[in-house]
Amino acid sequence: MKRNLHLLVIDPQNDFCDLPPAYLPLDPLTGARLQPTLPVTGSHADLQRVAALIDAGGAGLSAISITLDAHHRLDIAHPTFWQTGAGAEVAPFTQIEAAQVRGGAYRPRDPQALPRALAYLDALEAAGRYRLMVWPVHCEIGSWGAAVHADVRAAYNRWEDATHGIVTKLGKGSNPWTEHYSAVMAEVPDATDPQTQLNHGFLQRLAGADVLYITGEAASHCVRATTEHIVGQLDGPARARLVLVTDCMSPVAGFEEHTRQFFQAMAATGVRLATAQEVLAELNANG
Repeated sequence: MKRNLHLLVIDPQNDFCDLPPAYLPLDPLTGARLQPTLPVTGSHADLQRVAALIDAGGAGLSAISITLDAHHRLDIAHPTFWQTGAGAEVAPFTQIEAAQVRGGAYRPRDPQALPRALAYLDALEAAGRYRLMVWPVHCEIGSWGAAVHADVRAAYNRWEDATHGIVTKLGKGSNPWTEHYSAVMAEVPDATDPQTQLNHGFLQRLAGADVLYITGEAASHCVRATTEHIVGQLDGPARARLVLVTDCMSPVAGFEEHTRQFFQAMAATGVRLATAQEVLAELNANG
């Protein structure tokens, strides 16, 4: 009997990819090549392995889900939101804490945003998972950077044509007041916005798989946050059905140790670690 094998690809988007020149189209406004704004070293090769896995093992897959970062230009985790106390620009990759804002080192560009921003920082820090990181503007809704890596999209299109299936696409991150690394829930859910709260329907779909293969970018942030949230909703036997495909994801530079610790922690909960070739053998056996 064919098993329900589900492939989850987290945020396989251009802005996260270290794309070679051939993958960079010309900007029709400037004539320059478009550039990813937050490329993760190794991600292009990771996603080519994901595409190859879909092409070679697609007959064994019952479902494919893609998560998509989808941000507004003005976002609490973008430089467009913040300035220094002296009114200067805040550089990407700056970490901001509530105490620094209260001390005047940083402040929102819009003074009216200060109370809500402080409430968010307090809640984020109380959760103990992350501190606010100011990322470059990335995956802006409607932009080339928010689009899916060309090889992955072509591969899952071929899978859809062959199976008459539909790849699930799940957007996240459109609420500008909270970070949304995880595809399952925002870091600080907004009580007025259901899209930031625990996504029970998506969790049930993932939990229904006999095996859930997890891939995508970046291992240190969105893959990690999503996997941790999924694991937190499952019991021991269900966790054993999760597989981190370790050569189909890479960490943000500087977060390599965080990723190693993440892999160790997930393995300790019963999550399996595997390579794309090991997964391909399982898919072909199910095809």
